Formats: sequence, structure tokens, C-alpha cells
Amino acid sequence: MQDFQTFPAPAKINLFLHVTGQRPDGYHLLQSVFQLLDIVDYIHLKPTLNGEITRSNEVEGVPADEDLCIKAAKCLQAHALTMHQHFDHGVEIQVTKNIPMGGGLGGGSSDAATVLLALNKLWSLNLSRETLMALGLTLGADVPFFIFGQNAWVEGIGEKLQPITLHPNHYVVLNPQIHVSTKQIFTNKQLTKNTIPKTMSNFSGTGNKKERFNGEPNVKTDFINDLEKIVCNAYPAVHKTLNWLNQFGDARMTGSGASVFVEVANEQDAVKVLDQKPNDITGFVTKGLNQHPLYDFCF
Repeated sequence: MQDFQTFPAPAKINLFLHVTGQRPDGYHLLQSVFQLLDIVDYIHLKPTLNGEITRSNEVEGVPADEDLCIKAAKCLQAHALTMHQHFDHGVEIQVTKNIPMGGGLGGGSSDAATVLLALNKLWSLNLSRETLMALGLTLGADVPFFIFGQNAWVEGIGEKLQPITLHPNHYVVLNPQIHVSTKQIFTNKQLTKNTIPKTMSNFSGTGNKKERFNGEPNVKTDFINDLEKIVCNAYPAVHKTLNWLNQFGDARMTGSGASVFVEVANEQDAVKVLDQKPNDITGFVTKGLNQHPLYDFCF
């Protein structure tokens, strides 16, 4: 890939996900903690001066005109045109996917965020992180988090972010190789939307140890994924995978699924768990990141 520059786009998991309300425009109000992971997609960018934005490789299941990477580049280009009367920068994009698609791991949103971060530098736009986050929100609710670039306590529709310190834990992430419709889950009549908001000071992570909240032993129902029960009822494969993983700790579903994860003590234990997984599911071992790999690069 001559003349291409390569940039990482990390995955994330939701350590919990609460639905606390719904706005008049239909968007759901959430609380969550987003943990960055060291499994990454790679975005390859080749700046041009012809004003064209193209993708030069196929991504299975993602037509170019629906690719968030293309949409991100066009969004940034449109913003640049409001600042510069003559802006002829374009880009050729290639994408190497490692993050499972449709698994609640934020891969598409992360890819889009990396395009915004990298092109801000390559096109010498020098936009602030806050400006890029605002542009990212027009592409998807998770995009601002990846531009924010730190593990975060998340509220609103995903745009209200506070940095949170998390231990760089190891995780086993499994996927039953099905696609969960996020729209179907959020419109399910059984989904409650009135979880009482929690405070960041009461959160101390997930895991196998006996954590305490306000001096009381942690009960799993304190910080859960409100979508998990709905998804498990609608998709038996997710329920089966979650039940299997629960034998190794407090397994959770991330996002709207279909991926599930469990925190483990170290990489060796994680590999042992992964080696035992059923043959009909895929999975990987990963470790939490403290910051996005591009956190300091683009500003």
C-alpha cells in the first residue's frame, strides 16, 4: 500500500449499560462506562489533491456508500469547505477489519473516529478535539467517545463524557456469530427505560472480586446491561454463550450484543478460557487500554 499511512481504531466494551430515559426525538438516555480495548481495526489513508473521497478495498457487508469511514471523511471535508473557500483535499481509504462487526464493540464508530482524527492532521485542519467530537456525533452516538480518547463514564445519548480511571484488565470476548438488531432491541416493548441513574463515585468496575458500593457488597443488579435480558430472550445463541462464559466469572453482554465478555486475572487465564470455548462461537483475548493510541498524535 504505497503512500498509505496506517492508523489504529480500537474496540470498546460497555462495563455496564443502563437506559435511564428517552428524549422526545426518540433517542434513549443512557449511563455506561466505556473501556477501550487493545484489539484494533486499521485505517489506511492516502491523501489526495483531487477532492475525491474513495474506498479502494471491499469490506464484507459494508457497501462503500454506507461506510462510516467514507461518511466521516465527507463530513470533515464539508466542514473544511466552510473554513476554506478553496479546499481540494481528498483521500483514498482502505480498511482492515479485526473487530467483529455488529457485536457491540464499536468498530464502525471507532473507524469513523480514526478517520476524523487522522485527516484532521493529514489535511492540516488543526480542529480542536471538541469540534471533532461534535462532528462525530452527527455520524453516531459512540463516535465522540473514540475522539475523546479516554475510558469514560458516559451519559446522555453518548455525548456526555467524563474520564474514568480503570485498571488495564484482561478480558475474554466471545461472539456467537449472529447479528443483533440494535433498533429491534431498543424498540422492544419489554425494555424498561427508567433505571435510576447511578453516580460515578459508586462504580468500581466489574470482575470476579467482591467489590463494594457504599460499604455494601456488590450485587450484580447494581451495574448491569439493561439490554441483556431482552437480547437473550430474542437471541438464544447470545443467552447460551453468556451462560457458558458465566462459569468463569461475572460475564456481561456489551452494548446491544451479540458479543459477551468476562474479566479474567491475567492473559494466561484468558487464553485457557478461550481454548475451552464451544466451536460454534468465535472469540479473542484482549486487554484494556488507558488511552486511545492516537490520543496525543492529532492535537
